[in-house]
Amino acid sequence: MVAATVRRVDFGYFVRPPEETGTGRARVEPCLGYVVDHPKGMILFDTGMGAHPEVDAHYRPRRIGLAEALAAIDASLSDVRLAANCHLHFDHCGGNPLLGTTPVFVQATELDAARDTPDYTLPDLLDGSRFEVVAGEVELLPDVYLVPTPGHTDGHQSLVVRRPDGAVIVAGQSHDTATEYAADQLAWRAHRDGHGPPLPDIPAWLDVLQKLDPCRVYFAHDRSVWVP
Repeated sequence: MVAATVRRVDFGYFVRPPEETGTGRARVEPCLGYVVDHPKGMILFDTGMGAHPEVDAHYRPRRIGLAEALAAIDASLSDVRLAANCHLHFDHCGGNPLLGTTPVFVQATELDAARDTPDYTLPDLLDGSRFEVVAGEVELLPDVYLVPTPGHTDGHQSLVVRRPDGAVIVAGQSHDTATEYAADQLAWRAHRDGHGPPLPDIPAWLDVLQKLDPCRVYFAHDRSVWVP
């Protein structure tokens, strides 16, 4: 296994309005991406928030652009060899147009939905990107994989980095928070232990991730990190 490292990229934050939180209160959420420093080149997972007057009025973002966010971790656009988006909503692919000819890996289901569904994303974020369309699991570089994790969207994917000390998973928005992931992980454990019903339903793909023995799981909208 390679000695790849994972670092967080801070793209700012936005305010999710009360009608979207399920709590009746507004909630401020971070917008986070991640880079994988790999011996064969840097991988960027998610690229920040796109801009549009209606979106800005609704979510009131404080945006950090892709170049500035990378500079804050001593990286630059020219360092990025490969990129991927967990999905193509505006707050995950906002910097895609800045990547030029850098390959951006996306699940076919996700790209079809973004192109064919009204208001799915900001259309200009799909223009000019060199999308590499995949279907299912794919190895980007040695020991770095994209794994389908549908739920938030049908084409959602997560990034897995296999390391000697265990897998590091960048789960995007498969779960909104580390606490939600922890609840599903514990339910997965109960299912595995043969605990009697009733038990919560969990995504089928969680078994794939947990069998990788993850040592850390990162998220797009939560600074907290899941650990075993």
